[in-house]
Amino acid sequence: MKTGIQSYGFYIPQYRIRIADIAHAWGKNAKEIEASLGVVEKAVATAAEDSLTMSYESSSMAMIKNKTKIEALFFGTESPVYAVNPSSTILGELLNIGNHYLAYDTQFACKAATGAIISGLALVESDQIESALIVASDKATGKPHDALEYTAASGSVSVVVGKKNPILEVEGWSSYSSDTPDFWRREGLKYPSHGGRFTGKPSYFKHINGSVQTVLKKTNLNPKDFTYAVFHMPNGKFPIQIATQLGFSQKQIEKSLIVSQLGNSYTASALMGLVATLEYVNPRERILFASYGSGAGSDAFVFRATKEIEKKRQPFAKKMNEKKYVDYSTYLKYMRII
Repeated sequence: MKTGIQSYGFYIPQYRIRIADIAHAWGKNAKEIEASLGVVEKAVATAAEDSLTMSYESSSMAMIKNKTKIEALFFGTESPVYAVNPSSTILGELLNIGNHYLAYDTQFACKAATGAIISGLALVESDQIESALIVASDKATGKPHDALEYTAASGSVSVVVGKKNPILEVEGWSSYSSDTPDFWRREGLKYPSHGGRFTGKPSYFKHINGSVQTVLKKTNLNPKDFTYAVFHMPNGKFPIQIATQLGFSQKQIEKSLIVSQLGNSYTASALMGLVATLEYVNPRERILFASYGSGAGSDAFVFRATKEIEKKRQPFAKKMNEKKYVDYSTYLKYMRII
């Protein structure tokens, strides 16, 4: 049996803010913004929540369905609790996994965790460790009145990778990277900057196209061999456009398109789309998965579901629909902007 994902967990904050409420606060046309972004509301962490608290929730869910020994813990985030002090070791302590594990935090914008999944798979496949826990968690925010304010959201996804009884076997992976500065935040600055339209064609589309085309060639597969496809979701339009360019249908991506309701949870965004599809995937069906991180790079995977998925499904749709709405002033307080 191939190495793969043994179990997974996720955390979606219960609070939402409607994109219309943000638009109205700035005197903007809400319908135009919703249509432009393909997003109508987003998940909001409270003032008492951060990337670490959310990671504990998603990891606890993943650990319930997995009994293997965790010997590596990698934590991907763009919103760490400390500038200097790893989140991975704090999470390891909270999860009570002992002391004999490799730990580090990873950074690569929204694909920090998918790069860590590749590292974890390599350690497992080389028999250096039994299993690894990889976390993607962000409490993302944009500068008030910036385009990012409408999409930057909160959430966390955790996966355990190993050889024993995986729910998703990894049949192949590929990465595509370049120095493309479409999104950045310098030390000491609270909010990120971005290249506007530059984040599309030379960044998101080029890199995902590069990683996906390569992994399809490596595995000798084509779009019709997949039941589902999942792409990073900075907004509601980009994943639809890249899917069409690559030859995937609307039916193949529709189960993963949760950005319209949850927003872009940065490192957790693509993985949130993946776990959304796991509520529906059947044994032996394939999933094409591609992350994207500004700076820039994309990791693409070919996953194939096993019969173990039937034992370890999590109720994603139910959790996503458990929500309460907040107004714009409450949102600003929760995000510690005021």
